[in-house]
Amino acid sequence: MAEPGRSLHPSARGRGRTERLTLRLLRLLLWVGTPFQVTQGAGPELHACKESEYHYEYTACDSTGSRWRVAVPHTPGLCTSLPDPVKGTECSFSCKAGEFLDMKDQSCKPCAEGRYSLGTGIRFDEWDELPHGFASLSTNMELEDSTTESMENCTASKWVPLGDYISSNTDECTATLMYAVNLKQSGTVNFEYYYPDSSIIFEFFVQNDQCQPNVDDSRWMKTTEKGWEFHSVELNRGNNVLYWRTTAFSVWSKVSKPVLVRNIAITGVAYTSECFPCKPGTYADKQGSSSCELCPANSYSNKGETSCHQCDPDKYSGKGSSSCKVRPACTDKDYFYTHTACDGNGETQLMYKWAQPKICGEDLEGAVKLPASGVKTRCPPCNPGFFKTNNSSCEPCPYGSYSNGSDCSHCPAGTEPAVGFEYKWWNTLPSNMETTVLSGINFEYKGMTGWEVAGDHIYTAVGASDNDFMILTLVVPGFRPPQSVMADTENKEVARITFVFETICSVNCELYFMVGVNSRTNTPVETWKGSKGKQSYTYIIEENATMSFTWAFQRTTFHETGRKYTNDVAKIYSINVTNVMDGVASYCRPCALEASDMGSSCTSCPAGYYIDRDSGTCHSCPPNTILKAHQPYGIQACVPCGPGTKSNKIHSLCYNDCTFSISTPTGVLDYNFLALANTVSLAGGPSFTSKGLKYFHHFTLSLCGNQGRKMSVCADNVTDLRIPEGESGFSKSITAYICQAVIIPPEVTGYKAGVSSQPVSLADRLIGVTTDMTLDGLSSPAELFHPESLGIPDVIFFYRSNDVTQSCSSGRSTTIRVRCSPLKPAPGSLSLPSACSDGTCDGCNFHFLWESLAACPLCSPADYHAIVSSCVAGIQKTTYVWREPKLCTGGISLPEQRVTICKTIDFWLKVGISAGTCTAVLLTVLTCYFWKKNQKLEYKYSKLVMNAALKDCDLPAADSCAIMEGEDVEDDLIFTSKKSLFGKIKSFTSKKEY
Repeated sequence: MAEPGRSLHPSARGRGRTERLTLRLLRLLLWVGTPFQVTQGAGPELHACKESEYHYEYTACDSTGSRWRVAVPHTPGLCTSLPDPVKGTECSFSCKAGEFLDMKDQSCKPCAEGRYSLGTGIRFDEWDELPHGFASLSTNMELEDSTTESMENCTASKWVPLGDYISSNTDECTATLMYAVNLKQSGTVNFEYYYPDSSIIFEFFVQNDQCQPNVDDSRWMKTTEKGWEFHSVELNRGNNVLYWRTTAFSVWSKVSKPVLVRNIAITGVAYTSECFPCKPGTYADKQGSSSCELCPANSYSNKGETSCHQCDPDKYSGKGSSSCKVRPACTDKDYFYTHTACDGNGETQLMYKWAQPKICGEDLEGAVKLPASGVKTRCPPCNPGFFKTNNSSCEPCPYGSYSNGSDCSHCPAGTEPAVGFEYKWWNTLPSNMETTVLSGINFEYKGMTGWEVAGDHIYTAVGASDNDFMILTLVVPGFRPPQSVMADTENKEVARITFVFETICSVNCELYFMVGVNSRTNTPVETWKGSKGKQSYTYIIEENATMSFTWAFQRTTFHETGRKYTNDVAKIYSINVTNVMDGVASYCRPCALEASDMGSSCTSCPAGYYIDRDSGTCHSCPPNTILKAHQPYGIQACVPCGPGTKSNKIHSLCYNDCTFSISTPTGVLDYNFLALANTVSLAGGPSFTSKGLKYFHHFTLSLCGNQGRKMSVCADNVTDLRIPEGESGFSKSITAYICQAVIIPPEVTGYKAGVSSQPVSLADRLIGVTTDMTLDGLSSPAELFHPESLGIPDVIFFYRSNDVTQSCSSGRSTTIRVRCSPLKPAPGSLSLPSACSDGTCDGCNFHFLWESLAACPLCSPADYHAIVSSCVAGIQKTTYVWREPKLCTGGISLPEQRVTICKTIDFWLKVGISAGTCTAVLLTVLTCYFWKKNQKLEYKYSKLVMNAALKDCDLPAADSCAIMEGEDVEDDLIFTSKKSLFGKIKSFTSKKEY
């Protein structure tokens, strides 16, 4: 019971009870142990434990954060009389870095020389094998659909220890490096990593006791720009599981470069009761060290050394070595040549230098000597735009002048300097270029020269090892494109860089060309493998920003040291960059003149205007032509648009406004594709890698309209998957009329968004729209798709891209066949050639078929016909209907139904009967008349026949019966019988006349 007037805090009372309970338990254990030892007295008598036979440990922390220090024998039952337990330090107690906790007196003491301590942490810096506590797992990404075969394919895809660091996998399997740790207090984990390839997803995250990951923002690692980078994450007290996870998404032939991790350090683990010895190749020369220093070159150290030992004169070593190697005899592979800078007399000299670090011996048997320097020769001229000073150095010409490398000249009136950089003479490295070497073994930058000047070219020098990267970088602060280029928002050619190069290789060398924007990570643009003859390459710059251009040459990718292939070199003969801000000029170009009080001066023409060379005036390009913005001189600079297209207002591009007309033998067909103007997507059939990863080739298309703006966007989000859906800002994206990307869907990756990588532009310029199979060297073979069966020709859109690659020397091209399909309402369906499931059969020319009702011609009067109804109640209706099948859309509408007055059928029946009766009577009278007439003619004919017969028989003529001239008794002879009514009338008429 507490004394009156005294109050104990609940936590204090609880702590007191806990301490008393712990002491009682310890006394009970000791009391129980005493009789046990007594009963064992019959056996060998145990001696009192010496300090060397036991060590101290802390008990587990209780709920109040307290613990006890107890003595624990190295071998139980070997000795007795251990020291009594004493109260230990608080569980949160820790020593500083460079110190350890001496358990005897429970105080912090500095580490001895040759040893180091992190205080409350541990470090993993030796990776000859996987350290204790680490686990490396590999799984197929497509877990739900994975098969036994695909899982077996990923068995070997793990993190691999490689001495100083551990390396990730480079395939599409998921490799995970894990480490579980229990922290006694909040701490950190930090490590160095090398992450050069964006085609790999690299994640680092931590899970706590509840298996909940840390904040997503720190999960996704960024690619490294300059060698190794440092990463640190805070850890909470308690259990933490650390994950390093990689998955490669390079589904094409390119092999990804692995992620490397080294020097993993974790703080907050617990007290450190001892210091760790320095690993071989390092040393600590003073007490209280928190880390060990690397031994310099040509020295070595063993484990736990306080200093490094120099190698013997006939041996050498690299930085941080644990042993020395015997120097080989020098050969011609151990030196290289260079040119000295121009002296005051304007002369240069060929010189030879030993490759650094020098590891060979000149005095050994068979060793070669360094060749003597060559004779002095005349310095090459300065580069265009520069002039030579009195001390033979090259300086840039002032703005408004130009030079061919000798003296500066002012631009004539009516011209302006074409600023840029043109390097074709290499006596010294230009001031805006730098060179270095990146080790291919530990991926650290060395203070070495990677490229050497050689008069008319610059070439790769000798590195420390054949797998070193020889790096050359050119930095351009910005650009000054023509005004018309700045006004163009679609054709984004701000400038261009062109270089002439050559590679001479005996093994698997590689030359990389990379581009960086505003100090961001360099992006590989093109790679050349093996020997390549002297050739030119041009890269179009589409952003006005600070740009860096990097050339990196690696003689071999083999992970080995030594110089075997030093004769394998890359050479660059010339580099030309246009429209450079603060650049120099090698010539002057005509400009538009503007009159002022001070005379005429150069000015910029409006967008879409060309410059007349003679007068210096600006003139608008004719309709439906585009202007060569970088050569806007004369009417010939205005290039006509292709068929079916027209130019935009500033004459920068040709586009189709979604309308098209074509004349056919049956008439004119008009089209309106506005229903197809929106961006559409198409995914090819699923493809699978050798590891069973499923992916798709995904296409995005924008056909026409939008004033020629490129509406299709393909992105690379491998290193930026944390961006929420629907937001922009991808690490890399391409805008074009048609583009392609490799898609791995979310259900496969398990991420919240699908993985989109390797975007490629397939269409940057619309060449024309026509029904012909070929246009401007491009073709759309009809046999790629099922034949058209309706008799309406396909309308074909032809496109070209600006990207020129080694496999597509003329760039990529795309054709879209737009086909009338009445049964497929807009937008219709897109399809790929059946023989080429990825849209291309050669990797350069892509083909699509777009079937839709909106692709049918506009309706015209020829597409309908009239149906006339019968007359009902004096009314007749005319109805207009479409011809079947209906092969048109939109256009004119069907005419309204027409109604007319008409007569009924009974009226016309009466009229018909009356007319028929009259006609019948008339025909009867005429028949009788002609019949009688015929009888008369027969009688005359018979009489003539009889008279002719009598003449032939010479009969005597009749005397008394002759008929006198003028008498006509024929009727009486004919009608001897009873006369008919017509006969009587005719006889009476004849008699009355005579």
